[in-house]
Amino acid sequence: MPLRDGGPSGPVTVMEAKAGRVRTRRRSLLAAPALALALRSLGAGAQGRYPSRPIQLLVPWAAGGGTDAVARIIATLLERDLGQPIVVVNRTGGQGVVGHAAIASAVPDGHTIGMLTLEIAMMHWVGLTEITPRSYTPIALLNQDPAAVMVNAASPYADIRALADALRAAPPRRFKGSGSGRGGSWHLAFVGWLRAMGLGAEHILWVPVEGAALGMQELAAGGVDLAACSLPEAKGMVDARRARPLAVMAVARNPAFPEVPTLKEALGVDYAAGLWRGIAGPPGLPVEVRQVLGAALDRVYRSEEFQAFMATRGFGTSFADAAGFAAFMDRSDAAMGQALRDVGLAKG
Repeated sequence: MPLRDGGPSGPVTVMEAKAGRVRTRRRSLLAAPALALALRSLGAGAQGRYPSRPIQLLVPWAAGGGTDAVARIIATLLERDLGQPIVVVNRTGGQGVVGHAAIASAVPDGHTIGMLTLEIAMMHWVGLTEITPRSYTPIALLNQDPAAVMVNAASPYADIRALADALRAAPPRRFKGSGSGRGGSWHLAFVGWLRAMGLGAEHILWVPVEGAALGMQELAAGGVDLAACSLPEAKGMVDARRARPLAVMAVARNPAFPEVPTLKEALGVDYAAGLWRGIAGPPGLPVEVRQVLGAALDRVYRSEEFQAFMATRGFGTSFADAAGFAAFMDRSDAAMGQALRDVGLAKG
């Protein structure tokens, strides 16, 4: 029988060689399913890693306002951190209800998140929605801003005292104001200021709009006499000499607007009010998604780029993680409920 070299083990017959090939083929066939299963597992793990596709960041207010500006810088930096496109989508309507509802009802996979604002601690109190701060998975608080009193650049009121005197002398609803929906953050801030001056909650005729950007447009066009919003939201109109800030409802002046006094400085009225903004998702977000987003937003907040953007535009910065944000919203909800009851706007 022919022989061939079998190497150091000695000569191997043709039959033995064939038998060896059969055994090798059998082992290969037995190993194939295990290898395929391992490859499928690796593929599934890679495909399931979050985020696996672009993320929508829903904003309940119009483009051009303060919430939109803060959302867009967060989206830019978050996109860089996570390696997936972050698409900002403005979902306006219903005085903030439409956008906030869209965040709460999104698929809980982390690919649709949104920016919550103070209004979510207010809207359910005035009967606009049943959604509350507990209708979400909180991720992080990033911003707080006080309200400011704005007038048209051509207004005869050169300072806040002149405006306050005119308001006290005028009959109810002689002046028109705007800046948010009725019962919204800037409306409630204005109502609180009126009451602090001894005036009624309805002393100003409030013109509801979908966000500060539209309120400032109304002011610049002469449709209203005064407006409330944050100083950063008004900056464009102020720089264009179409609006003028008279005072800020804060305990201290804004370093980016050092010429604007507080109400306490100018009037002796010890009153402060403002809004907050944070990122959240729908209920039921997986733990992994919460951890990834929370860590990424912490890095975004601490970045020099975010801090510089906020500082140069006068936005306040304030960070809380998921647990801290949840507790913060609970406190805000309780405070807003009491405030709305005090001014007769709460439904229950």
